[in-house]
Amino acid sequence: MSCSVEPDNSDSPGNSIQFENYAGRHLLINYWAEWCHPCLEEIPELNFLAREHSGEIAIIGVNFDGLEAEELQIQQKRLGIEFTVVTKDPSAYFQYDPPEVLPTSYLFDPDQKLVATLVGAQTWQSILALIKQ
Repeated sequence: MSCSVEPDNSDSPGNSIQFENYAGRHLLINYWAEWCHPCLEEIPELNFLAREHSGEIAIIGVNFDGLEAEELQIQQKRLGIEFTVVTKDPSAYFQYDPPEVLPTSYLFDPDQKLVATLVGAQTWQSILALIKQ
């Protein structure tokens, strides 16, 4: 479960993000970087999942390199990332250790309990199979 105090976080355009609003759906927090080739292969899979299965799962991206503001928006657009990307690492809020390798994703159930740590590029099918278990 999450910490009692939610960090001040926003998406790349600057809109406030409240993680509690994601309760009731599965949540996938995905760490990516532009220099990570498997991350680039995974982005279209996550875009599809976010677009076609938004009622079942929400996806939040975290830039591993800690880019901020305009630089983050430029990279998100250049890479074609369509899902929400946050400006601050949410690992403290969700109480998990940040990844050491990329890509890594953390899958939470609708009660915001961590149910899987996924290391390596995933497909939309592999993620859907996990949430349907």
